[in-house]
Amino acid sequence: MLTLDNSPAREGQPEIYELLSEYAATFARQFDDDAAPIKSLYLYSHEPGTGKTTTAAAVLNEYIVRHYIGAIKRGRQPAEVPAYFLDVNAWQSDFNEFNRPRIPDEIAEPAAERYYRAQKRAMTAPFVVLDDIGVRECSEAFRADLHRIINARVTAGLPTVYTSNIPLSEINDVFREVPARLADRMRDLCAVLTFKGGSKRGLQRREGTENER
Repeated sequence: MLTLDNSPAREGQPEIYELLSEYAATFARQFDDDAAPIKSLYLYSHEPGTGKTTTAAAVLNEYIVRHYIGAIKRGRQPAEVPAYFLDVNAWQSDFNEFNRPRIPDEIAEPAAERYYRAQKRAMTAPFVVLDDIGVRECSEAFRADLHRIINARVTAGLPTVYTSNIPLSEINDVFREVPARLADRMRDLCAVLTFKGGSKRGLQRREGTENER
């Protein structure tokens, strides 16, 4: 299982991972109704491939592990879906799949079912990762659905980890049809962690090729 300790992104982002170790310690608050809310995170880098998605997945797994252990210790039933990872690009692909003209029902109906099931889980799960929310080339309908998820979580104060190649200060460029207060509310709830360096993807592929020689 991917964790903060074994994440391959840890070596390249040591300062962020030090902060995330402290952040994960706050997950115990989920069992205390009187505790301060668990803060949301906004993982940002202009360049792709800096480890944002890997890190978000590791944080999600940390939450799940601590949820199950904490629930069992307290004699509680763990939640059926304590945390959820939404790949926004894959979710958009499902949206496109059932909104294109002349798509056969056997393709459109499963895509629509996946889409709305994912939307419901992303809106209601106690802890969620929204991976790559900086979508620009999409329909207004899809953009509105993504905004609906974010707005629901912000309104309910549910901890959310966002990853994006767009600074939080520019998020209204994505949600341009909604009032600026959404970005303001996100900023109030989020700690922004900026990932340094360029993409490691090409380097990893080259190193792998060299090792095979």
